[in-house]
Amino acid sequence: MKKYDTLLRLINAFGVSGKEIEVRNIITKEIEKHASKLYTDKMGNLIAYKKSKSKSPIKIMIAAHMDEVGLIIKNIEKDGKIRISTVGDLDPVVLLNEKVIIKTRKEDIKGIISTENISCSHSTEKNIEMRDMFIDAGLSKKELESKGAHIGSFISLEPNAEIIGNNNIIAGKALDDRIGCFILIEAIKNLKNTNSELFFVFTVQEEVGLYGARTSSYSIDPDIAIAVDVTDCDDMTHNSSKALGKGPTLTIKDEEMISNPCIDDKIIEIAKKKKIPLQPDVSDSGTTDAINISISKGAVPSAVLGVPVRSLHTTVSLAHLDDIENAIKLLIEFLKDPPNVCAT
Repeated sequence: MKKYDTLLRLINAFGVSGKEIEVRNIITKEIEKHASKLYTDKMGNLIAYKKSKSKSPIKIMIAAHMDEVGLIIKNIEKDGKIRISTVGDLDPVVLLNEKVIIKTRKEDIKGIISTENISCSHSTEKNIEMRDMFIDAGLSKKELESKGAHIGSFISLEPNAEIIGNNNIIAGKALDDRIGCFILIEAIKNLKNTNSELFFVFTVQEEVGLYGARTSSYSIDPDIAIAVDVTDCDDMTHNSSKALGKGPTLTIKDEEMISNPCIDDKIIEIAKKKKIPLQPDVSDSGTTDAINISISKGAVPSAVLGVPVRSLHTTVSLAHLDDIENAIKLLIEFLKDPPNVCAT
């Protein structure tokens, strides 16, 4: 489906936290003609500014993170075993026997994640720890180093994006948060004149500490903000509260943040008026760029608009294209008619 070529390219791009340049380059080409100003700050965040037609506009920051969870080389042993450390939250169980790409200055090296505990490769009932795992690239230490591999080389899961089901499910690595990046891209392209100053921020290093959001929000100093991210979907369980294809999500509360009720109410109002399905999300785990934005400087009223995703932070996650489309519509409508600046 040609419409989603950009999304597929974003998902397949190499963008482990701290190495987001490939993702940033894709986004830049997509939006450079649609922004009043486009720049990259010292942290690596890509910021697209759209000026307002109003003489006294409010300033809105919309954030989505470019980075994905991944791995990094910790050591290369004499026999070619590549010892690894996680970048972000990755469960060792989901990594076993998966294909990866080691990014070096010279070339990309393919490898398979394995374990020296033979029994683990036949059963996931036993505890698998990162210290027992390594990447097998079929190369010696000398060969690996000649190809540019070294301690500190970043590693991504193998690109695997595709559209499946009835052409309505997107599957692949890094849906968190390339989906959010795609939503921002579409909003930038389709929003013409607004009464607000808009700062679309494609942040870095969210997965390791929400750092890009912290620095960019401090320099932008917005009046209100929305983080566009994904949330773990539980519709394969008996106690489902979020389901694929039932609409984007609005995070009321996550592990670290309570969303701004004024912004939440406005999003709910728009969803009802425009008949856009919306799923409220109350979570006991995880958080987003919104938490660091919300406590920037003197505080920023913030909320989180999301898309439900199955198998989050695994080698292949799944999301529904209808939820992505509805998130785009909802974000655009919100930015056309945002609430007045309000505290909790």
